[in-house]
Amino acid sequence: MANQNVITLTSDNWQQEVVESTVPVLVDFWAVWCAPCRALAPTIDAIANEFAGKVKVAKLNTEDAPDIAAKYRINAIPQLIIFKGGDDPVERPSAGAKSKDDIVKMLNRFI
Repeated sequence: MANQNVITLTSDNWQQEVVESTVPVLVDFWAVWCAPCRALAPTIDAIANEFAGKVKVAKLNTEDAPDIAAKYRINAIPQLIIFKGGDDPVERPSAGAKSKDDIVKMLNRFI
């Protein structure tokens, strides 16, 4: 992953990076084989750059962390979920690629 503002999530760092975060966390649940996920990647990178220091932007490959994907009932990707200080989502829009404007509006409600 080329963007230094995007965190790669795993089962090992989920607790520290998401649950214990002091700032909102936008998690992009994705997979390598998912074309809409790959199409959304530049938007996620732009959001990460724009919100650096205010929001953590992270990606979780559902193939690499099926336990977390199952916990949050991820049955369609891409799926964006916003967390804020815990492991319960504060925002979970429908699955599918979202526009940058839609993502910005969601994030601004939690900063």
